[in-house]
Amino acid sequence: MSKIKVAVIFGGASSEHDISLISASNIIKNIPAEKYSVTCIGITKKGRWLYYPGDVNAIESGEWEKDPDCSSAVISPDPLHKGIIILEGGEAVFKKIDVVFPVLHGKNGEDGTIQGLLELARIPYVGCGLLSSAACMDKAYTHTVLDYNGIKTARWRMLNHRNINHLDDACRDIADDLGFPLFVKPANSGSSIGINKADSLEELKEAIKIAFSHDNKVVIEEFIKGQELEVAAFGYDSPFVSFVGEIGKSNDFYDYDSKYINNSVRLHIPARIDDESAKKVRDTALEAFKAIGCKGLSRIDFFLTEDKKVILNEINTMPGFTSISMYPKLMEDLGMTYGYLIDKLLEQAIDNADKNY
Repeated sequence: MSKIKVAVIFGGASSEHDISLISASNIIKNIPAEKYSVTCIGITKKGRWLYYPGDVNAIESGEWEKDPDCSSAVISPDPLHKGIIILEGGEAVFKKIDVVFPVLHGKNGEDGTIQGLLELARIPYVGCGLLSSAACMDKAYTHTVLDYNGIKTARWRMLNHRNINHLDDACRDIADDLGFPLFVKPANSGSSIGINKADSLEELKEAIKIAFSHDNKVVIEEFIKGQELEVAAFGYDSPFVSFVGEIGKSNDFYDYDSKYINNSVRLHIPARIDDESAKKVRDTALEAFKAIGCKGLSRIDFFLTEDKKVILNEINTMPGFTSISMYPKLMEDLGMTYGYLIDKLLEQAIDNADKNY
């Protein structure tokens, strides 16, 4: 029996490029070799697509880009091809692909862009579709959809780049409405990149300017004091969620360094919360997953306040798969080992696509 041909796409023109390399390296090493043949497609920070036939161990460090055997490659949007076009020696070589695992975090990957291309190509892929990916990536739309569905989020405001000319007035208005402290976030960013806490008008203005350097839309949220909790969601027609995990953070918030670099946090699985709160968090996670149209996988993040209010923070449609990432750890707690999880994500992507294509 021939192996299933899976393409893993990693890197990307995103501020989360380096995290994608780590996640992809872990995923590739855990794809069951007896069942799948793997094709690696790397995207550089400048957006160049390269077919990479080299050692998986060179991906995480970024050394893969220097491999002399790399060739320009693209996914053909023509559904007749159902695969990749590799340009070698001035000639186009077609490589058929059965399923894609787009291990891309942040812009130009987790925001519906790669999903749209794969929809055009009619190639099955792991994870959420175009619309839910875009809605979860854009924090303003996430708030809007969840608010409409009665799922509690932090009180929030949004600024577009045109507001920069009237920033003083906008900051005073926001501070009067939401109070301090505030969290300022690029609307389209992940891994806590570009997010800052503001305790005064001056800090608010500076945080907004920093956020605008990452996106042309900024979301400002009220500060929520509480335990930081995360839930893993999995599945298509009958999705389910994991038990609740807790981030035992050492900083003001679970920032980029804490998540991926200095490993300064302690993950508690299960979370140190009462059974009633845990049930409410899990029920809300599943409700949100369905409400925004997610499928395949997502990590849903929450705050649990001292008075037991459950407040949804964000939905991450392509969560990290590093050695310290919460999503695979939560799924492992359910008995799904890393390799088994990857296998089932790929299997379900193929089965789900059969219904659409």
